[in-house]
Amino acid sequence: MSTELGLAIRRKSASPSSGTNIRRESVEVSKLVDIDLCIGCKACEIACKEWNDLEPDETFNFGSYQSHEDLTASTWDLMRFKEVDLDNGDLAWLIRKDSCLHCDEPGCLLACPAPGAVVQYENGIVDFDQTKCIGCQYCVTGCPFDIPRFDRKTKKVYKCTMCVDRVAGGLEPACVKACPTGSIRFGSRQEMLAYGEAKVEKLHRRGFDDAVLYDPSGVNGLHMTYVVPRGDMLGDYGLPDDPDVRANLSFIGKLRGLRGIGAVATWAGLIGAGLYWLRVGRKAPPPEAEAVAEAERLGQPGPEDEGPEDLEPEEAER
Repeated sequence: MSTELGLAIRRKSASPSSGTNIRRESVEVSKLVDIDLCIGCKACEIACKEWNDLEPDETFNFGSYQSHEDLTASTWDLMRFKEVDLDNGDLAWLIRKDSCLHCDEPGCLLACPAPGAVVQYENGIVDFDQTKCIGCQYCVTGCPFDIPRFDRKTKKVYKCTMCVDRVAGGLEPACVKACPTGSIRFGSRQEMLAYGEAKVEKLHRRGFDDAVLYDPSGVNGLHMTYVVPRGDMLGDYGLPDDPDVRANLSFIGKLRGLRGIGAVATWAGLIGAGLYWLRVGRKAPPPEAEAVAEAERLGQPGPEDEGPEDLEPEEAER
């Protein structure tokens, strides 16, 4: 998606001091998914496909109510279903809307080596610019939630953009607009956190003692949070208990360290070559006498050694 949206940019991948002063905004936006209200209708999936003009993926029966087994480069929003047997013999029906969580400290942006391929706006939305993507898939490795997907045809990586083009125009994301139960909410981050905390207290009063507002600090908070009724079963929902973007980037950090060593070695070689040139300089051509002496040493005849057989026919007759 194009980043020319007139939104203030907080930072870009591989670009130090990449903020802008265009239409400076102070309000951070956020989605909140209230799992307690979700009925798994998949209206958000369809709305995402339609608004973003995404190609349909072939589906098949794999023994689940899910439409697809996993996210793909053209499926950015997926309703996940899971049945879990509880200790008391009951059955828990776990449903979760899976898409980009738009971390405040995005691992995809920190991992990306392509300047400007990943953009984080001041409002908190994290977007990909495929025109600058080099297809290295470092963003896939850097994401602690396993969200970005690589397209083998285009050699680019894709994910949910939180309908940043709609948000830039003052509209809510398409999935929020389509949700029939109001389980997906949109507003300022402060409003969504306040709603989530109030809903968690309500769930506690209803007997869901482990209900939590999922907003992990390991990524400095999310711009798509969850109200999770069964907070003791985050793993069954497919949510990591304590995602840490820095720990997830340890391998990429080592690669960056090697890149730094390579840069130092390159500069050291260039400086050494320059010092050698300054000390020795370019070799001047030897004087004529030295050149003649060298030719004689190598067995090549000089002008005084030429015999009749070496002369032209006219010169030999004379």
